[in-house]
Amino acid sequence: MRSPPTPANEAQRLEALRALNILDTAPEERFDRLTRLARRMFDVPVALVSLVDKNRQWFKSHDGIDATETPRDVSFCGHAINSDQIFEIQDARKDQRFSDNPLVIDNPNIRFYAACPVRSSTGEALGTLCIIDLKPRSLTADERENLRDLGLIVERELAAQQMAIIDELTGISNRSGFILLANKSLKYSARRYLSSSLVYLNVKKFKEINERGGRAEGDKTLIAIAEIMTKLFRDSDVFARIGGDEFAAFLSDTDKEGAECFMRRFQVELDRYNSAEENTYPIEFSYCIIEYDRFNHDTIDSVMDAAAKVMYWKKEHTALGRLNSDGSRK
Repeated sequence: MRSPPTPANEAQRLEALRALNILDTAPEERFDRLTRLARRMFDVPVALVSLVDKNRQWFKSHDGIDATETPRDVSFCGHAINSDQIFEIQDARKDQRFSDNPLVIDNPNIRFYAACPVRSSTGEALGTLCIIDLKPRSLTADERENLRDLGLIVERELAAQQMAIIDELTGISNRSGFILLANKSLKYSARRYLSSSLVYLNVKKFKEINERGGRAEGDKTLIAIAEIMTKLFRDSDVFARIGGDEFAAFLSDTDKEGAECFMRRFQVELDRYNSAEENTYPIEFSYCIIEYDRFNHDTIDSVMDAAAKVMYWKKEHTALGRLNSDGSRK
């Protein structure tokens, strides 16, 4: 077994890692969602966001194993951070660096390993987004690109404050974060010929809630919507607050009928919330659903544009509905 070589810039690398103040922090959904997505996308039993500390590799997110860290001298990620490319071990038993590694000959019995190095905004390798399988395999060119893209998203999540991809009020993704993740999910759906749908939602009478109840009441409304979305949507779904009172969700492997089913469940949960809270201003919403069409939608932006047009039409139609037949106001 060969222990990982120490990077030439180890002192600066560790300084950049410590500056994040992320080691030994609690799990976060923004990282856990990525490892769950990686497991599903690559059909592997284990996916990790691993940060390489001085004497250990610590897992900010670990999906598929219970361990939260392992010694650095037996880590695969310790090797991967010395690479500028995707680091891949097709069969660890046949690689002299790992054949007698305790992580290979004992639990978790690693055979296949692939990782994308994750770097700080100044270029230091902090760790990896890695996937592990218990049988030998190799990555296709498309899979290598996908792993690289997910690694880039991890980098951006690590720099979330600077990159501003998390909505500060609700704790879910904002528009920028949504576009990053939803585009990846859209590409996956296109490759697998899966039906997928975008739900575009906005809160009704939000201006009135803010004006009559104050900003605190408006914030409470937005947080409630986000919490219900977090509760109901699946690990493979991407959702966000994309504007003041607007939310969006990209539901993978879900046609329009399936998305309508999700929204009926959403309404049930919202009714329960309104009843339990006895809100002075019960939360109501309007929405539209656009089913992804790979011939007409090349990016998530084009799907969102289609949804925005439908929502605008609905708003205008509703306004017209408030007029008498002669055009006067009711």
